[in-house]
Amino acid sequence: MTEAQRYAQELHRIEAAIFGRRNEGHINPTNERMQALVELLGDPQRNYRSIHLTGTNGKTSTARMVDELLREFGLRTGRYTSPHLTSVTERIVIDGAPVSDRTFAEGYRELEPYIAEIDRRFDTPLSFFEIVTALAYSIFADAPVDVAVVEVGLGGTWDNTNVIDAEVAVVTPIGLDHTQYLGDTVLRIAAEKAGIIKPDAVAILAAQPPEAAAELLRRATEVQAAVAREGLEFGVVERRIAVGGQFLTLQGLGGIYEELFLPLHGAFQAQNAACALAAVEAFFGADANSGALDIETVRAAFAAVRSPGRLEPIRSAPTMLLDAAHNPAGLMASLEAVAEAFQFRRIVAVVGVMADKDAGGMLELLEPAVDELVVTQNASPRALPADELAGAAVPIFGSDRVTVEPRLDDALEAAVRIAEDTGDDVLSGTGVLVTGSVVTVGEARTLLGGAG
Repeated sequence: MTEAQRYAQELHRIEAAIFGRRNEGHINPTNERMQALVELLGDPQRNYRSIHLTGTNGKTSTARMVDELLREFGLRTGRYTSPHLTSVTERIVIDGAPVSDRTFAEGYRELEPYIAEIDRRFDTPLSFFEIVTALAYSIFADAPVDVAVVEVGLGGTWDNTNVIDAEVAVVTPIGLDHTQYLGDTVLRIAAEKAGIIKPDAVAILAAQPPEAAAELLRRATEVQAAVAREGLEFGVVERRIAVGGQFLTLQGLGGIYEELFLPLHGAFQAQNAACALAAVEAFFGADANSGALDIETVRAAFAAVRSPGRLEPIRSAPTMLLDAAHNPAGLMASLEAVAEAFQFRRIVAVVGVMADKDAGGMLELLEPAVDELVVTQNASPRALPADELAGAAVPIFGSDRVTVEPRLDDALEAAVRIAEDTGDDVLSGTGVLVTGSVVTVGEARTLLGGAG
C-alpha cells in the first residue's frame, strides 16, 4: 500500500468517526464546548488575523474571492468553508488548495485526545462541525497562515467558528433560512448573524432588508465597530455580460476599480465581488484618504476566482449547470443569472432538496422558469424523499411535466434523455440545471466527473 493509499484509508476511517457524531443538521446552540476545546489546544485561532463571513446566501463565493485577493497581494491564507461538495478536506484550504489527506489525518490524530477530554467534561459530546472547525484552526496555526478567511456554519453568535475575533466581519444578504434554529423573522436571523461583529472591527454589510440592516447597525454601534454599506460606501457601479462571466466596475472604499473580469455569472456574484473587495480594502486599511488598492493585482485576483457548484457548467450537448442554491432567495438569484447568461430555449431541472428546506418555495420559482422537472433525492439521511418532493411538485407543475427518479444517477440520465427528446438543437437550445442542495450538486459533480 502506498503512502497516499494509507492516508486515504485513514481519512475514510476519520470521516466515519466524525460523521457518526451530531452533524450540521443537529444543532445544540452553545459555544461552551467549542470554547473549552480551543482553550485546551492553546487557542490556535489567536495566531493569525482573520476575516469572518456570515449571511444567508453568497458566503462561500465571497470567501473564495476574499481568499484570491489576499493571496494575490502576497499573503498566505487559510480558508474554512462549509459544506463540502465531494471531500471533507475541501473545507480546510491553504493557499487556495484543499489540505491533503495526510495533513487532515495527522491533524485529527493530534486532536483526538483533546476531543476525548472535552467529551468527558460535557454531557453533550462534540459535534462533527465543532471537531472540524477546531481542526481547521489548528492546521492554520501549524502552517502557519497570515490570515484566515472563515465562513460561519450556521448563524453567528453561537456558531462554532465564532471563537475568533475577526477584525473584518462580512454579512452577505440575509433572508429566511434555517428558521427552526435562527428564528422565523429576518430581524431575529439578523440579530443572530450580527454576533460575528466584534468590538473595534469593520463590518462590511451587503444590501439588506430594512429590518436586517437596522439590527446589524445596532450591533455595530453597540460594539463600536466601523461600518461600510453596499450602496453607500461601496457597491457595483456597472457590469457587462461577457463570454464566460462578466466585466465589473466596482466602487471600493478607496476608489473606483474598472474593467474587472469575473468568470462567474449573475448579478449576485457581482454583489459578492463588491463585498469581497471592500472586506480586503478594510483589512489593509484602504479608504478614501489612502486610495485604492493596486488595480492590476485586483484584476488578476478576480480573474482567477472559481466557485465550484455555483452555476458551474459541467458538460455540453446538452449544457449541464450545477448550482447549489438551497433556498428560495438563492434559487431566484440563480434563475435570473441563467436567463441572463445562457440563451436556452428549454430548461430541464433536476432537483433534490433537504427535508428541512422550503421545497415548495423553490418549486414555485422553478415552475415558470423551467420546462420539465426531474425530482430526485441525494444520499443524505436528511434528504427529502423523491416521492414527497414529487407530491409537492405535481400540483404546481402538473403530472405531465414531472418525472420521478429516486436515484440521482438515474435522474441525471433522465434529464439528458428529456433534453435530447425535445427536438431542439441540444448544442444550444436545451439546458439541464441541477439544483436544490449542496449535497445534490456535490454528488452530481462526482457522477459527472467534475474536477476538484
